[in-house]
Amino acid sequence: MRPVPAAALAALVAALVVAAATPVSVAAPPPAPTAAAWGVPLDGGPVVTRPFDRLANPYGPGHRGVDLAGAPAAPVLAAGEGVVVFAGMVAGRPVVSIDHAGGLRTTYEPVTGSVAAGQRVARGSPVGALVPGHAGCPVEACLHWGLRRGEVYLDPLSLLAPPRVRLLPLRGG
Repeated sequence: MRPVPAAALAALVAALVVAAATPVSVAAPPPAPTAAAWGVPLDGGPVVTRPFDRLANPYGPGHRGVDLAGAPAAPVLAAGEGVVVFAGMVAGRPVVSIDHAGGLRTTYEPVTGSVAAGQRVARGSPVGALVPGHAGCPVEACLHWGLRRGEVYLDPLSLLAPPRVRLLPLRGG
């Protein structure tokens, strides 16, 4: 066994100290995605125009969802099976909210709802039509798609099947 050079050992210790001092979020873990349980709320693949922001605290500034590129009047689909808990106006914008198993709630805005509170919906069923005019949208219309577990905001893209990851074997000794 060869001795480890002092500079390499010092760099390793410094990296471990930085990693140990880095704050780690201990909020609720993201939901376990399964391709059959969740889908994209717009036809086609998700084209993200603005990503989710991890918030430093629950009341700080940030983007509590993702914005997806869409077209005016495009059907907005339930991302998963659940019960509509709200379909109406919030701060002058039309919103639909759906409660799902495991304490999850998805929100969709600006969406003129075609559903009513108390209505059960299946994954992929239409819940309304996309309305243009979402602030900061770089295309004709954007859907703001949000996800919460209780009061903790999560990245809604975590619901979708993750990309397949394959680890390769180490070469050499």
